[in-house]
Parts: sequence; structure tokens; C-alpha cells
Amino acid sequence: MSSTLPTDRASAARAVDLTKVYGTGDTRVVALDSITCAFEQGRFTAIMGPSGSGKSTLMHCMAGLDTATSGSALIGDVDLTTLDDKRLTRLRRDSLGFVFQAYNLVPTLTALENITLPMDIAGRRPDKDWLDSVISTVGLADRLDHRPNELSGGQQQRVAVARALAARPAVVFADEPTGNLDSRSGAEVLSFLRRSVHEMGQTMMVVTHDPAAAAYSDRVVFLADGRIVDEMVDPTAELVLERLKRFDVSGASVPGARVGEDA
Repeated sequence: MSSTLPTDRASAARAVDLTKVYGTGDTRVVALDSITCAFEQGRFTAIMGPSGSGKSTLMHCMAGLDTATSGSALIGDVDLTTLDDKRLTRLRRDSLGFVFQAYNLVPTLTALENITLPMDIAGRRPDKDWLDSVISTVGLADRLDHRPNELSGGQQQRVAVARALAARPAVVFADEPTGNLDSRSGAEVLSFLRRSVHEMGQTMMVVTHDPAAAAYSDRVVFLADGRIVDEMVDPTAELVLERLKRFDVSGASVPGARVGEDA
């Protein structure tokens, strides 16, 4: 089954028959195969699957960073596939936040200046109360005057996360945000992401290969061969690892697995 639609909350983002194809003829690859899935407001969703399963492609299409071949990617009620470049850029700037493995901090700016940089570029003044709340949750109030080379890797990534949250976006997308961090720094960043969802009402979509990282989420969606093959609510690292073992060597789900099935 490839449809996972929530019943108790509004959707912050949705994919409807979302398809992404790369190449033609012998080089044709179907990265996303008619995916329909909803991501609930105020929830932390992890996206997992074997290498090449389409998890990063799904996130990139949902975030408007890549163009779908067919189907729809919606943020709220706005279908990204109908927007021209100018409107898509505006939506990404005003409604979406991004966190990636590379911190992408400007080395000559302080932590605070990096956090507010997107709003400064857009000519918008930060909401002081919200910004103070984000900074407090990040736990770097005493490091705001420090430049990136004066911060640890975990601190730099928390600055990047705070930057993604500072404009109060509708949805935050994160692609392997702890991939370059040690286990302690990674745990710090994931704890902050979880708090930002549960204490500040953010909606989070995180691509990860790590069962321990997925355990911080409210829900895990599993992909294989460009399709959603399973999901798990209230995951633990042990249950996620066990579920991942149910993928065969080709990346397909083990027969009998159902979306929403308990481990």
C-alpha cells in the first residue's frame, strides 16, 4: 500500500500520486513511483529506506528543490507543481526551512547573524519573542557572538537548525542532519528537533538511515523502490532496526508487511 493519510490532524504537506523519473530508455530510473502520503502538522516524521529507495528524492520534491515528473506536492493547500520559479522561490523563503548535513554557515558572521540571515536577505524583521524562544531551545544563548570556527560541530548544526526555524516556517525539511556529527552532537541536534516540534509546534520531515535518529520521531515512513511500503508510529531504535531487517537484498519489502502494521 502506498497511501498513508492521517485522520486526526490537518496535513502540513502532502504528496499525491507523486512520480519522479530520471533519464529515458535504458537509463530510465523511476525514483518515485506514484507516492501518496500526508505529513501532519506538529509532527516529526522520519523517512527511511535502503540506498536508492527514493527517500531524499521525496523530500526534495516535497520541498520544491526538485521538480516532479507528474503528480502533486502540496504545502498546505498550495501545489508546488503549479508554481513558476518566482512564486516557488517565495514559498520556499516564506514557508519552508531546510537543514542539511553541511551546515552552510557564513564563516564571517556570528551565530546570531547566521540565524537571522535569511530574514535579513528577505528584508523581514524577526519576531523577537519567537526568535528568543528558538534561541533558548537551541541552548546557545551564550554563543550568539561566536563565529562558526569557534563552535563545535554540534553547535554549528544547532545554529543551522535555529536558522531553519527562525522564520517560523510551515514545514522544516532535514536531509541526514546528523550525518557529519559524532553520536553526542547528533543526539543534541535530534533532541532539539524533537523539542521544536513538541514545544513550538513545528512540522518536521527528516531523511535518515539511522534507527537511533528515527527513534526521535513520532512516525517513520519506509520507502523501497520509490514506493511507500510501511510505516511505524511511536518508534524505538530497536523496532526500527527490526523493521529494516525485513527488507530483502533488492530493497523490496518482505511479503506480508502492511502500512500501519505493528511491529
